[in-house]
Amino acid sequence: MKKLGLIYVIICWLSLTVLAQDNENNQKPDGSRLEALKIGYLSKKLNLTPEEAEKFWPVYNQYSDEIRKVRIDAKQNKEEEIVTEEKILNIRKRYNGEFAKALSPQRVDQFFRAEKEFGVFVQTEVMKRRNMRIQQQRRPLLRQ
Repeated sequence: MKKLGLIYVIICWLSLTVLAQDNENNQKPDGSRLEALKIGYLSKKLNLTPEEAEKFWPVYNQYSDEIRKVRIDAKQNKEEEIVTEEKILNIRKRYNGEFAKALSPQRVDQFFRAEKEFGVFVQTEVMKRRNMRIQQQRRPLLRQ
């Protein structure tokens, strides 16, 4: 189970890294667009009641901020990947209890699964877009 969690975190981290590299305006990405998509995705998957949402989203925002800080710190300090992933896993374990205060254990599990699905969705979407871009670049060469 720990290996599965570690693999998921690595996939999510790589997905975010790939998305951050695709910036058409040469502006530094802040991830707000991706975060908004993630919140929408989670909202749809979890289908929270207003009471659950009121308790869940503040905890989620703290959780998300901690994960983001660990990733930024790791990048700046050129930390080993396994150390970074261990820190992220520890945050996830700690917040499992925090989320349980807002949601039932089944719903907490559903949240972590939905978060994983979103990471896979983002990675798949990035690969599709990259392949389309490559194909569009090759078309003019084939017509000559």
